[in-house]
Amino acid sequence: MVDVLLFAELQEKAGSEKLSIEADGVTVKELKKQLLSTYDLDNINHAMIAVNEEYANEATVLAKGDVVAFIPPVSGG
Repeated sequence: MVDVLLFAELQEKAGSEKLSIEADGVTVKELKKQLLSTYDLDNINHAMIAVNEEYANEATVLAKGDVVAFIPPVSGG
């Protein structure tokens, strides 16, 4: 299992700040596709990605116990 942390509107749309998903051995890109189809997180493609508190990209392969965070862009003044 991989823990997925969601922030801001992603969290609101999914209805939870943390999801546990079976994603061992898949890439972040594949995980994003799964989240898009299951939770309709349309803004996930604009989010920054962190795996185990380090910035990552879509090619990162996930392992059991990883924590993946999707952080959408923030605007403000």
